[in-house]
Amino acid sequence: MDKVKFEIEFPIHASPNMLYQLFSTPSGLEEWFADKANSRGKIITFFWDDSEEQAIIVSKKNGERARYKWMESEGDESYFEFKIQVDEITKDVSLIITDFAEEDEIEESKMLWENQIDELKHGIGA
Repeated sequence: MDKVKFEIEFPIHASPNMLYQLFSTPSGLEEWFADKANSRGKIITFFWDDSEEQAIIVSKKNGERARYKWMESEGDESYFEFKIQVDEITKDVSLIITDFAEEDEIEESKMLWENQIDELKHGIGA
């Protein structure tokens, strides 16, 4: 079954620089995304309880976005990306997450991201 791309936007009261550190560095990702994260070159290993997943850092644009690809999905076009968007007028900061899921799993994936972002907001007091 093919994966479908989806995006979710979360308003976050935090500076873009702090937000970027939280999704682009292993120590930042450990604060809200995984129990532990290690990087070696372009490969980052995430640990949760007794599971472990590896992702490739596809691209990063300093202060703006980071894109990762799970190693297990190397044969398809899927990835997950964190992108910071700042409203030019209000200066409101949003985190836009792009991810892929099978059509019947999109709602579940969105709920998982909502829980993760709640963790992030809680961790930074936003």
